[in-house]
This record gives sequence, C-alpha cells and structure tokens, in this order.
Amino acid sequence: MAETQQVLNSSNEEESPEQETSRSRRRRFKASNMSFEEMVEMVDILKRANYDGKYGPYLNPNVRKAKIVTKVVNSLRQNFGVRRSKEQLRKRWSDLKLREQDQYRRVKKVPLKSDVQVVVPKSSDFTSDSAQRMIQAIRNMIDVLGKI
Repeated sequence: MAETQQVLNSSNEEESPEQETSRSRRRRFKASNMSFEEMVEMVDILKRANYDGKYGPYLNPNVRKAKIVTKVVNSLRQNFGVRRSKEQLRKRWSDLKLREQDQYRRVKKVPLKSDVQVVVPKSSDFTSDSAQRMIQAIRNMIDVLGKI
C-alpha cells in the first residue's frame, strides 16, 4: 500500500511540467447551463451593439466584437453574479443562431430593454383622495348619460 502511494506521488511529479504554458495561466470558468434571463440579457446587448455587423463596414471588426462581448461578460456578472468567459458566450451566441433557432425565437419575443419605454406620470400629486373624486365624477357622468 505504501509502495503504491509512493509510485503515485512520483508519477505526478514526473508528469507536471516545470514551465507553465500561457494556456494553463488562463482563468477557467465552469461551463454551466445559461438561464433564460441570462440569454435575454446577452441577446439584448449583442443586438443593440450590432454584434453581427449587419449595419455597416467596420475598420476593426474583431476588436469591436471583443469589446461588445466584454460588455456582456460584465453585465452578466453584475446582474446575475455569473462569470462566463468570452469564448463561452461566443459559442452560445453561435449555437443560438445556427442550431437552436426555436430558443432564439423565444428569446427575441421577450421585450428587450431597448424596446421598453418607461412611462413616468407628469403629476406626482395623484393621491387616493383625488382618485376617489375622479371615480365619483365618472359615475356622475355615466348616470347623466344613462338618463339621456
């Protein structure tokens, strides 16, 4: 038993390289399934930023795409607390568009942040008392119209 433990320890030392390559220094993120809300956020950002470059020629398209994906990474970390690599997000985007069209259609149906308009009431003086008066005025108008 002691001999097998010693053999295992020596074999691990022999296999480990003395120099680390640049790939081994990269931070690795655990690949997990992406939630629907995360996909909606990703699609929203990529569509708003014209990730696919449909609306014009760009001088440095790869640099531009890298910046856009960085925005997606930061947004997912802030909004969902999830850390994803750029490669994972690029692959997910490609899969959505090419292989999972039904999922992509469902994501596109959700109103995106860029499509939603926030309506702010002009008057903040609307109280329950003024609402009751308005309801009473409407009832009075209905009564008057009903008698005509």
